[in-house]
Amino acid sequence: MKKGKTGPELSAAAREAVNEVLEWVVQPDAPRPPRASVAAAVRLSVQVLGDIAPGHSVEVRVPPFAAVQCVSGPEHRRGTPPNVVECEPREWLRLAVGEVSLSVANTELSGTRAHEVQEYLPLFRFAR
Repeated sequence: MKKGKTGPELSAAAREAVNEVLEWVVQPDAPRPPRASVAAAVRLSVQVLGDIAPGHSVEVRVPPFAAVQCVSGPEHRRGTPPNVVECEPREWLRLAVGEVSLSVANTELSGTRAHEVQEYLPLFRFAR
């Protein structure tokens, strides 16, 4: 994923984007927001994970919107990474705001280090 904003600027933009779709994230019967809003929330929040957990040992995929390599450790350079976390956009955002933990989320985990992503979650907390 190409980088633009970093640090507090990225975090603020991601928080704002996630807040725009928060009702849909936390309420199962809420209407789905526009695709562009969901895409922005996913892309920016995944980028925040890459910013706070730099590295290349785990790949987090949220198709069709984003993927990032993160978590320090052995680098992976070619082919399918050995440690992958993959999930749907809504489930990723539920992880990002602490609605679910990685151990119970509807995600596909592969590799011995994929669970290490949980150390960096949730990315955001919202008062409700």
